[in-house]
Amino acid sequence: MSDRRMTAKWASKLGFVLAAAGSAIGLGAIWKFPYVAGTSGGGAFFLVFVLFTILLGYPLLLGEFILGRKSQSDAIGTYQKIAPGTPWMITGWIGIAACFLVLSFYSVIGGWILLYIIKAVTGSLSGLTQAGYGELFGSIIQDPLQTLAAQLAFIIMTILVVAKGVQKGIERVSSIMMPLLFILFIALVLRALTLEHAIDGVRFLLVPDFGSLTPQAILFALGQAFFTLTLGVSVMVTYSSYLSKSQNLPKSALSIVIMNLTVTLLAGLAIFPAVFSFGLSPDAGPMLLFNVLPSVFHKMPLGIIFLLAFLLLFLFATLTSAFSMLEILVSSLSKGDPKKRQAFAWAGGIAIFLFGIPSALSYGVLQDVSIFNLSIFDAADYLVSNILMPLGALLIAVFVPLKIPKDELFAELKEGSKISRKWFAAWLLLIRYAAPIVIIVVFLDVIGVF
Repeated sequence: MSDRRMTAKWASKLGFVLAAAGSAIGLGAIWKFPYVAGTSGGGAFFLVFVLFTILLGYPLLLGEFILGRKSQSDAIGTYQKIAPGTPWMITGWIGIAACFLVLSFYSVIGGWILLYIIKAVTGSLSGLTQAGYGELFGSIIQDPLQTLAAQLAFIIMTILVVAKGVQKGIERVSSIMMPLLFILFIALVLRALTLEHAIDGVRFLLVPDFGSLTPQAILFALGQAFFTLTLGVSVMVTYSSYLSKSQNLPKSALSIVIMNLTVTLLAGLAIFPAVFSFGLSPDAGPMLLFNVLPSVFHKMPLGIIFLLAFLLLFLFATLTSAFSMLEILVSSLSKGDPKKRQAFAWAGGIAIFLFGIPSALSYGVLQDVSIFNLSIFDAADYLVSNILMPLGALLIAVFVPLKIPKDELFAELKEGSKISRKWFAAWLLLIRYAAPIVIIVVFLDVIGVF
């Protein structure tokens, strides 16, 4: 066994679940879901997203857990170890490239959150009109120095945690941030549900209107299921490689799926009732959380306190996801040598920051630059969410049952759990047939075959 596997281990079963849930519960659930649901039919989109998460997300998440724990290796080493001498290691490279790209624009949003927290604490967010909040956000994203400084600060926060290692860094911080995230969310939901006309927002989120559900929205729901569980990029392969054989993989995966769906639901219940209560539009797009919500909180009694709580929640979720995306890069580069972890954490983090500069400037000095009619920021998001993640998920769905014999798969799942042969057969059916077929159908729709 390599040095990495002797030194890099989760300290507890709960610590792993919280860290993995922290990876899954990030911008996908809190930033992306509300605006995508707002523009894609609300309840109908949410229902399709839940179905994709349970029927495709859970089996794939479990598949990644099997790969990581069985191989006890990094994202690239896993595929080399299980299928030596084959090109399957490209799956790991796709994951690393996707995480690198995600964190390059993810850190931009993290920087915006930091700036808003500073402005909330200093009182700069108080007393503004809705138009005033829009102008404030516009001034932030168009200021290159302010945007880049905040993005760098977010990256440095991520580096400092990952550089400390799995137990002392990622697990310790995630174990603090995740419970706080749930506490803050519940407080916000309770406040939102007490607002006048809040039921309209609840109805928008939970009552499906299939007439507004387009093929594009279904594609977004699939991408959202992968994005919110960090699937297809081998992050969960990396995290599960630090597991012992006593971990109950099916139970851990189910816990993470349930936590992810719960936070997604809480995000909708915190946001849409408030938006409808004040007569605002739910289809405000990606800037819903920065333009619309501050004006909503401003209209509430003690609104600035609730806004600050939401921003802190937003920051915790963003950071815990960022840890996992930098960790996959550091793990693959350091090859288990703890002496190299810190150096690669800083080198990788700074490289990601530099690569993300165009995304940070895409609403300012580079706003006239477009890629296939998308801003640099939106193009990076589209490439990851709708191409790289589903592609990686497809490869993993094919790889697991193809390259690991059925008896070995069952034995790996049986370690630490009490699953039956029937349960195993149902899981194998979903990952071997259902997941690849759905992903391929969606891909064909993207390229216009249907």
